[in-house]
Amino acid sequence: MKDILLVSDNGDLIDKLETIITFLGETVQTRTYAECSGFLKTVKVAAVFIDYCKPERVQQLVAEFPHIPFVALQAQDGMVRPKCNLVSVMTLPITYPLLTQAIHRCQEYSRRKPGKVKAVGGKTRLFRSLVGKSDQIQTVRRLVEQVAPTDATVLILGESGTGKEVVARNVHFMSQRKDGPFIPVNCGAIPGELLESELFGHEKGAFTGAISSRKGRFELAEGGTLFLDEIGDMPMQMQVKLLRVLQERIFERVGGNQSLRCNVRIIAATHRDLETMIRDNKFREDLYYRLNVFPIDSPALRERREDIPLLLQELVTRIQGEGVDSVRFTEHAIGSLMEHNWSGNVRELANLVERLSILYPGQIVDVQDLPAKYQYGDVNAYQPDYPEELLEREAFNELFAEAAREDQTTGEQAGTSDWSEEPSQLPEEGVNLKEFLSELEINLIRQALEQQDWVVARAADKLGMRRTTLVEKMRKYDIQREEPQTSDN
Repeated sequence: MKDILLVSDNGDLIDKLETIITFLGETVQTRTYAECSGFLKTVKVAAVFIDYCKPERVQQLVAEFPHIPFVALQAQDGMVRPKCNLVSVMTLPITYPLLTQAIHRCQEYSRRKPGKVKAVGGKTRLFRSLVGKSDQIQTVRRLVEQVAPTDATVLILGESGTGKEVVARNVHFMSQRKDGPFIPVNCGAIPGELLESELFGHEKGAFTGAISSRKGRFELAEGGTLFLDEIGDMPMQMQVKLLRVLQERIFERVGGNQSLRCNVRIIAATHRDLETMIRDNKFREDLYYRLNVFPIDSPALRERREDIPLLLQELVTRIQGEGVDSVRFTEHAIGSLMEHNWSGNVRELANLVERLSILYPGQIVDVQDLPAKYQYGDVNAYQPDYPEELLEREAFNELFAEAAREDQTTGEQAGTSDWSEEPSQLPEEGVNLKEFLSELEINLIRQALEQQDWVVARAADKLGMRRTTLVEKMRKYDIQREEPQTSDN
């Protein structure tokens, strides 16, 4: 595992940052400004966290090592904005959400940087907007992996905005045709009288205005994939001609008499109910069965709301990668977005993130900052599903809330502190920080429970945490009330 490099001439800042990042399980190297460039030329690192006290030098380093993600640590807001491989900016003192988000952005930049293709088990993983952990999206990814190596015709069904073209592109780029062209055609956006020329091309003089010969989309897609979007809007007369191409792999240009062979994979998509259209004589049944060799249903966003936090991360990372200041969302804002119906699906979510990035560049968006129709004030804050992450977050916040209190009380009498019995300096032999924090946490939890007569809800309130979080900690540390022993006399 690569290390995170901390760069600063401020020894105190380096010590604090090293403690914080090590606490999160990352390995750390530290260097001064003078040592940084030479070190990066010889050692590979996962990311660089750099003190933004020398702006010109920071910009030089960021430009010198474009393959490395940088995180700037600024003393006050507005000193610098994220751009290119300067993927994140944090204002001191740092908090758990901002730190974990910065580390995630570094990981995303390393994964997406030019020239790097991430592979697992020899298979290229793309799945850009197909991120998520819901059963529906995992089924889509599995079907894409299964059908991609074949030449089977694929029919993608789903509402507008669900990412049908994203599914099609993933099928193409995971197939043997990935080095060939991917040519999309929106059958609903081209007038019927022009669609034939668009698909099959035309010869010079075939119709008024045809001043030269022109290749159609089938010829342009030779050796690759032709994506026919909104196939349900194709006129009936064109459906007959498309059926012939699918059956015989032969077509003629408009105004031509020479038959041309094509080597093209067809992927079609529609938001319409084709079976109903067949009953209404608006879509050919024989064409439907030619297209529907391998159907894939693209789920609506409202059917997989648990994927919204991961989609937000993906969309924010994409905007950051374009050098634009993006936004961050509070847990209450995420919880509110998860309540929305999302009639426009992922496209609506992407548009919202882009709009908020323009309105609040580089800022944190809470519920009240969302447009009115996305505000659901009575919902709970979104919480990650991983108990260990929640426990780590609580411990982190408690640790550095205490550090902030110590900074505020500098110069006061030592006897006024409730923590005077805790070590104020690191012992010579060192200390196991996690064990130390765990023991401190256990002692505080026991004190709160005993003070509140082991009423968990009141103890949780005393500790400033949710009851469920306290119950999880009690399970983790096996904290139980000791029953009083009775004599047998």
